[in-house]
This record gives sequence, structure tokens and C-alpha cells, in this order.
Amino acid sequence: MTKTNAMRILEKLKIPYTAIEYEDNTEHKLELGAANRVAEKAGLNPACVFKTIVMQSESKEIRVFCVPAQAEVNLKKARSLCGAKSLESVKPDSLLQLTGYVRGGCSPIGMKRRYPTFIDESALAHETVYVSAGVRGIQLGLSPDNLIQACDGQSADLTLG
Repeated sequence: MTKTNAMRILEKLKIPYTAIEYEDNTEHKLELGAANRVAEKAGLNPACVFKTIVMQSESKEIRVFCVPAQAEVNLKKARSLCGAKSLESVKPDSLLQLTGYVRGGCSPIGMKRRYPTFIDESALAHETVYVSAGVRGIQLGLSPDNLIQACDGQSADLTLG
């Protein structure tokens, strides 16, 4: 397994993690259920697998949100957290340029720049949560507190419902 930037950061911070490889040969389109399929392929509970969604405000400020595979970001809650009038997902062709990661392999850990990062508070109910290792086909498992530390994030109520 190739070591990713996210793995190197965790090791530098002395944060324990596990890496789970899974078969990934799919196109990563903006479709519902992609993160659920990752959880299934990796043999993980979807409630523990957090997808990373990068959004941009009307003033071009970048914000990062991590929510469970089966959940969606509640835009009203997200806008309120950020003090933004509008938020929209970053286009796939801009994602690599802004974060250093590709769609389907975007990790909240080790982006090109530190963007304000919000982890859905449901993560705190799990002993281990999983996020992308920064490449398609590898998930990193770590404690929610360590995830928040590694991406200098904060927990927040982010999902619908």
C-alpha cells in the first residue's frame, strides 16, 4: 500500500490509524450513494464512513464538511456555521487544484491549504470513523477526536433532520 500524505500527517502527529484498502474501479460522479458503495466495498458500517464535501461561499471562501455516507449536508446549517449567504459544491475540475485531491479520494486531512473544516457531530458517537486516505481505494480509520485534531476541525450539527 502506498503511503498517502494524510497517512504521513497522522504519523507525524503520532495519531494511530488503520488503513483499509478496497477495490475501486468506478467513475466518481456526483451521484447519491457513492460513499455508501465505498462503505460496502470496504466492509464498513456506512454510519462510520464520512465523505468529505468541499464547498465554496459567494465570496469564494472554501469550507470543508465531513458527513456520514448516507447523509447530506444541510445547507441552511452549513451557511449559518460559516456566516455565508450561499454555499455550493466545488466543481470536480477545481477540487484537485484547491485541495490536492481528486473526487472520490478527497481527505479532510492534508489538503493543500488549511480550510475551515466541520465534522458532523454524529462522528462523536463512534469509536472509529473512516475518511478517505487521499486516494481512491483506501479509507483511514481513526477516532473522531483524532480526526478533528488532524484536520484542525470542529464538530457541528451538519446534516438534514
